[in-house]
Order: sequence, then structure tokens, then C-alpha cells
Amino acid sequence: MDNFTVFTEFLLMDGTGSRELQVLQGVLFLVIYLGALTGNLVTVTVIVTDTRLHSPMYFFISNVALLDLGRISIIVPRLIANSMAGCMSFSMTQFAAQIFLYILFAEVMLYSHYVAICHPLHYGLIITPSLCSQATAGSWASGLVYSAVHTGALFRLPFTKTNVIQQYFCDVPQILRI
Repeated sequence: MDNFTVFTEFLLMDGTGSRELQVLQGVLFLVIYLGALTGNLVTVTVIVTDTRLHSPMYFFISNVALLDLGRISIIVPRLIANSMAGCMSFSMTQFAAQIFLYILFAEVMLYSHYVAICHPLHYGLIITPSLCSQATAGSWASGLVYSAVHTGALFRLPFTKTNVIQQYFCDVPQILRI
């Protein structure tokens, strides 16, 4: 019988060799995060406050902006905190939550991107406000199911090779390697 160590936490790769570079990396990611946060919030605010933009097309664009805000808010703040603190460890629960939420927002964003970008000229013909709400609710529901199944199946696997992730954030291909 083989002797396996089961890990309960993961260590993310430290790509920088010095403390000064870690802090610089944290500040750089903070600036990028604040720019993305500002851009997405301005987009949503303009769409919500301007009544001329209350159409299904702009509803989907604001939904994409909120989803993008959610996706980057799952990974980047933790990355910034890890860089500033010099601690690159994640518990199994934190890791699973980050993967679940990231997959959820990515899955819902796929449909919103498709509708908002690929068919903007068909809105007046095929999309009513109720259909718009149903499509959004359906994409959120399917995203929840897909994310739960994917994350549940992934974390049922035993992690016995190593607990070092060669990435700055929790990523599925890196987990599958270990």
C-alpha cells in the first residue's frame, strides 16, 4: 500500500524573488483592478441612470459589465493581499469557493457576451423585456448548475502529488495536474 499525504491547503507560485518585487506586483495589480472596477461601475451607472439606454441590448451590456466586475473581484483582491502580505497559501475551502465563483461568472458571461455582441441588431425583433429577464435567469441557473457540478467533481479527487500551484491564482488545469 502506498503512503499518500493528503493536502488541505495549496501554495501558489511566488514568481518574484524579492519582497520589493512582491509589493510592486501588488501595487500594479491594484492599479489595474481599480481601473477595471471604475470602468465597469461607470458603464453600469450610465446605463441605469440614462433612460434612453433602458433597452434589452444595454441590459445585456450592463450584465456583462457586472459579470466582469464579479470575475475580477474573485481573483485580483486575493492576489493583491497575497502579494502585499507575502503569504501565498490557500485553504481547500477558499480554493473551491474561488473556482466555483470564477466558473459561475465565466459561464453566465458566455451567454451574455453572445447575446450582447453577436446579435445586437435583432433585439428590437426578437427580445422583449420579459424574454430578456428569462434569458438572464436561465443563464444564471445553468451557470450555477454547471459550476456546482464541475467544482464538486474536481474536489472529490485526492490531491496527493504536491500542494504547489504553478500559477498566481486558482486555475482548473493546474489542479488537474496535481
